[in-house]
Amino acid sequence: MASMSAGALKALFTLLGLLSLGHLIFTIYKDGLPFRKELITPIDLEVVVIMAVMALPSAHLPSDSASPYVQVEVRNCKTMRDLMLFHARRIKTGRIRDPFVAAEILKFCALDERGDLQYARQVFNQIEQPNCFSWNTIMRACSDSEHQPLEAFVIFREMLQQEEVEPNRFTFPSVLKACAQMARIQEGKQVHGQIIKCGSGLDSDQFVLSNLVRLYMICGLTQDACRLFRKNAVKRAGSISEGTVVLWNVMVDGHIKNGDIIGGRRLFDEMPQRSLVSWNGMIAGYAQNGFFKEALEIFREMQLKGVNPNYVTLVSVLPAIARLGALELGKWVHAYAKKNKMEVDDVLGSALIDMYAKCGNIGKAVQLFHKLPQKNTITWSTIIGGLAMHGQAREALGYFSKMEQAGVKPSDVCYIGVLSACAHAGLVHEGRDYFNHMVKVSGLRPKLEHYGCMVDLLGRAGLLEEAEELILNMPIKPDDVIFKALLGACKMHGNVEIGKLVAESLMKLNPCDSGSYVALSNMYALLGNWDAVAKMRLMMKEIDIRKDPGCSWIEVDGMIHEFLVEDDLHPKAKEIHLMLEEMAEKLKLSGYNPDTNHVLLNIGEEEKESKLFYHSEKIAIAFGLVTTSHGTPLRIAKNLRICGDCHSSIKLISRIFNRKIVIRDRKRFHHFESGFCSCKDYW
Repeated sequence: MASMSAGALKALFTLLGLLSLGHLIFTIYKDGLPFRKELITPIDLEVVVIMAVMALPSAHLPSDSASPYVQVEVRNCKTMRDLMLFHARRIKTGRIRDPFVAAEILKFCALDERGDLQYARQVFNQIEQPNCFSWNTIMRACSDSEHQPLEAFVIFREMLQQEEVEPNRFTFPSVLKACAQMARIQEGKQVHGQIIKCGSGLDSDQFVLSNLVRLYMICGLTQDACRLFRKNAVKRAGSISEGTVVLWNVMVDGHIKNGDIIGGRRLFDEMPQRSLVSWNGMIAGYAQNGFFKEALEIFREMQLKGVNPNYVTLVSVLPAIARLGALELGKWVHAYAKKNKMEVDDVLGSALIDMYAKCGNIGKAVQLFHKLPQKNTITWSTIIGGLAMHGQAREALGYFSKMEQAGVKPSDVCYIGVLSACAHAGLVHEGRDYFNHMVKVSGLRPKLEHYGCMVDLLGRAGLLEEAEELILNMPIKPDDVIFKALLGACKMHGNVEIGKLVAESLMKLNPCDSGSYVALSNMYALLGNWDAVAKMRLMMKEIDIRKDPGCSWIEVDGMIHEFLVEDDLHPKAKEIHLMLEEMAEKLKLSGYNPDTNHVLLNIGEEEKESKLFYHSEKIAIAFGLVTTSHGTPLRIAKNLRICGDCHSSIKLISRIFNRKIVIRDRKRFHHFESGFCSCKDYW
């Protein structure tokens, strides 16, 4: 058979009315020949011609008994092209009509990660009388597909019209999963009705029931889900099977995803038996809903119960470790992954890079980044964001350039890191350029987060009018994050006029958020307008809005210690208080004068000085000085922006006590060492 160009072959199939196959030949050899550049060889042409015969509506293909080695032969196929060659040979030798052969080919195309769903659909359509296994296989493939879950429901309805085929316990999980993916409760209820109609105990089959419960939970019908669950739980009291554990896991997961953490934990505690999936789900649920300490507690609890973490556990717990700045625990997780020979792929690698960056060890994050064999957009975005957070703007922009040189397309998340880097370093000109680059070169439409970064960049640089103009001309409605960025800049530069307008906009947008009230009150306090401060606080009291208290965390000996403003409840409160007094005395001897402008209360100067020393980060530093050996770096995380007085005093504390002090506030990292800060007083 002569060679033939791909274009000529496509034209031939188009003339024959096989347009879909003509298109398919450009894609089926994605692991093999580049059709657009090469001639199709005789063997390739033979495969495609046989495929064309198979695609004809009235194709009559010969039949013969299957080889006993079919399963082995299919498993030996390493690519879709190998499978097609095998398929072509089976058609040629007349063995394709054997149900076993067709089923094996269908299974590879539909369910193997190397498969092709479009090709699987063609194979399925050529089976004269598909059995239940074939129907279930193609439905499962569609339900697992991100883009074709609805097709699973369509195929299910086709199946019901076949008199010779009855759905079984393997049919319903796939179609229910498809309905859940689309949140199509009406179709889901139709499937539920069919389950009841089929009888044979299908409505109490654990795997069918699990998918049914998941569907109702995803669609917000929690009571229906609970009713099904409780009815089954009572029926199977005392009988624990894999399916029973799966059902419990589905219920716990459903409560957590609906925001009911307490309900999820209650069910978790009630579980008669837990699997590793149960523990992983609870850890991920806590972390994703902001309960970071609880996530670490349950991570420790699972190990005390003798349950060993797996890859999913580590990926789930690392974000919680990162948020709390628990570096020692993060190092343990990394060592555990190495010891257990877990593959540090782009997902686990990105989570570890993020953890090291957010725990203050940006050097280790960079080192790990370079060790990863595969780097995707998420990996690059993580390291760029980490460098930005540490104030290493030029390095972050350098990595962005390397990313583009490597042929990796930047994502919108990546640009948030880039613009944030510019904001923290005052690189206004570069920030404007990258914002334009995102639109004109990368073809991305700016989101609220990008506008927020630009407002922050301009505001920090004192360009308040330009920042205000940017907000007014935004093509999308600004949210509270945008206004808070401008309000923070107004406070920083003492512009009460614009600040008041921004605060009023914020109050209308989110009347229950304390941030706008507090920021405006603080601006009045800085100007000494105590009457206006009193009015703002009265307003907050009347509508029951409370200021978020300052809170800091420090990790010592693998344990997280939390401190609030003026905290005296810690077991070592006495030692902490004595250390605070020592810190105050040594600062005074060094010539330090407290900046009482940061105490926004109408009280005496002496009382203001006292209050400054009980900010949460200073209490955490005192605890660290008391409990760690000389020279040990102190790493602290804080929920609010560090105040000017704390920033000035901690620079001196780092020199007086000869300690490196790393503080992560709400915006960025501050590395204090020998009397200096890495932010160069621009934060």
